[in-house]
Amino acid sequence: MAVPMTNILNPYINFKDNAAEAMAFYQSFLGGDLRVSKFGDMGDTSEAADLTMHAMLVTDEGFTLMASDSHPSMGEFIAPAGFSVSLSGVGEEKLRAYWEALAAEGTIGMPLGKQPWGDVFGHVIDKFGISWLVNIVSAENAAARS
Repeated sequence: MAVPMTNILNPYINFKDNAAEAMAFYQSFLGGDLRVSKFGDMGDTSEAADLTMHAMLVTDEGFTLMASDSHPSMGEFIAPAGFSVSLSGVGEEKLRAYWEALAAEGTIGMPLGKQPWGDVFGHVIDKFGISWLVNIVSAENAAARS
């Protein structure tokens, strides 16, 4: 899958030692092409050789999600905090399926439900400790934005 040759902004998540597992999980419901490079692929012969140096998931929906494991030489791993990955749009069936996958072994912060702004919204922390926001845009709000 080709990555657009324009300026892009996308999440890059750091994990302690399970980036490949997390990215395979995200690919299981988001679909797309997942590429994973290990530190050892780049010549690292340390105990970190089997850890993920870089992973990139590019989906048919246009999502790009990147991740890596924290190399031990970079000091103590600090778990991601203070941000969420947001999934939003008008594709209710797909977005509900994403929600179900994330919530299956995760912790629901706010159940997926109708909100005062008219959309269906929820917050979940997935089984890897990553915070996700899912927002299903209402027909009225979608019309107002176009």
